[in-house]
Amino acid sequence: MAEKKMIIDGVSCPFTTERNVLEVARNNGIDIPSLCYCENLSIYGGCRLCLVENDRGKMDAACSMQPRDGMVVNTHTKQVLDSRRTTLQLLMSSHRADCLTCDQSGRCKLQEYARRYHVDAHRFEPNTYCTEPMDLSSPSIVRDPSKCILCGLCVRTCAEIQNIGAVDFSGRGKKAHISADFGKTLKDTDCVGCGQCAAVCPTAAIKVKTDMDKVWRSLYDPSKRVVVQVAPAVRVALGEAFGLQPGEDSIGRIFTAIRMLGFDAVYDTCVGADLTIMEEAKELAEKLENGDDRFPLFTSCCPAWIRFAETRHPDILPYISTCKSPMEMFGAVLKEYYKEKDAEEEKSTISVAIMPCVAKKMEAVREEFKRDGIPDVDYVITTKELIRMIRESGIQFDEIDPEAPDMPFSISSGAGVIFGVTGGVTEAALRRLVQEKSTQALRDIKFSGIRGMEGVKEALLELNGRTLRIGVVSGLGNADDLIEKIKSGEEHFDFVEVMACPYGCIAGAGQPFCHKVDKKERIDGMYRSDKAAPIKRSEENPVIYTLYNNGGLLEGREHELLHVHYAGAHAHE
Repeated sequence: MAEKKMIIDGVSCPFTTERNVLEVARNNGIDIPSLCYCENLSIYGGCRLCLVENDRGKMDAACSMQPRDGMVVNTHTKQVLDSRRTTLQLLMSSHRADCLTCDQSGRCKLQEYARRYHVDAHRFEPNTYCTEPMDLSSPSIVRDPSKCILCGLCVRTCAEIQNIGAVDFSGRGKKAHISADFGKTLKDTDCVGCGQCAAVCPTAAIKVKTDMDKVWRSLYDPSKRVVVQVAPAVRVALGEAFGLQPGEDSIGRIFTAIRMLGFDAVYDTCVGADLTIMEEAKELAEKLENGDDRFPLFTSCCPAWIRFAETRHPDILPYISTCKSPMEMFGAVLKEYYKEKDAEEEKSTISVAIMPCVAKKMEAVREEFKRDGIPDVDYVITTKELIRMIRESGIQFDEIDPEAPDMPFSISSGAGVIFGVTGGVTEAALRRLVQEKSTQALRDIKFSGIRGMEGVKEALLELNGRTLRIGVVSGLGNADDLIEKIKSGEEHFDFVEVMACPYGCIAGAGQPFCHKVDKKERIDGMYRSDKAAPIKRSEENPVIYTLYNNGGLLEGREHELLHVHYAGAHAHE
């Protein structure tokens, strides 16, 4: 497409496919403020902060202005700046400002813009914020209507990306607010706990429910042995909070920091991912051998996807893998491993998981993942919660030396690492299933079409004399569309990987927020870590061999510890 140019603040700004002036400006290094705009969502134009002035002195929202060749706009005239200040003062008058104690303080876009435009006094009568009660019903997220500025990002994310619509606008005028499905609590809606609404919320009106205090109490309790596992995607995002580049693998430093926080043992969830591949690949092989091709085998690693299937497509539950997620598999193994030591030392083991995923909090409290009433994973904290714990402890993350995970679960494969990206579970499973274990076989899988940032990917791959049709989907809206096509007979697959969050776990709501370009860096970082791994396939991991053989912890107990049966809709309640 031919390049065009427009003039912004006297600067010539080229553009090609940008859908509005706001994107043209930002792509050319000019930051126009906005509270309601997101690159992946429809254009709303509600906050009015992105107003710019054209060469005729008229103002319009940059998010809804289509760029034209030769267009001239200015982003900081007196008229524009006065309008932005008035808009911010209006928003502040209807927002409960407890900035000193707010989780979002320092990252709040409203706070940032108030400082940027020197809005340091209330022009309008304050304390007119929404008085609807906080919604604490979800195990994953918290809604605080008093901090809502009606930007609509949560509404559009839930409806357009996830195709759920658990929250929407309610009321009119001064009574307008965001409601959970006509006044219900989140627990009573089809909310899947993915937290993508919290990820885009600029003011902490929707935020992730925290378990940090519970973890701190366990760490201070001498009768507790506190062990922790770290999910693959955490390694390429946490360092961003401490000045590292997006995609830089900081897992060694993460292990060091966790030990400095006082945890008794630290492990890599990639071991759990290797276990998942051993079991899930076996399921797929059995399905192909039995010739049951009515529906594909769907993956089961993502708890938000499981919840979505339960509420929207319960008829496909029999076709979802019975494998637990890597977190829950490893949680069960760790509790079993420490059972004898706990009895000897009169301690109890507390299992903590550090996850990029908010829905993991919901998964951990499901009855299916408790044995004798005790959960296999006691607490889940997100990447952002771990960042806060590191900062609270005064650890200089960028200066500490990397360390390795603890024995006896200290080795994992590159196949386990790539679980954190869309297509990674599929690639790891195929590495396990193909008979040829050469470097060329790895390359054939790599270039089969399962890698990439697209929301829906399809691939054909020759597997042991059979052509396998594979679907890889991220974002529940995409999953919903694909499932309907499968049910109607329009599409047919042998295997379908589903992740609720667009681009996979690297963009989970528990990760530091970033734009698409940095998500690409995170994905590339995961593949670099895989490339550097000496072990590429799950079955080649000696830890896995030890667990399954010669009296290992899993020998004869695979189904008991590594598999799960979901009872159906609302089974988590």
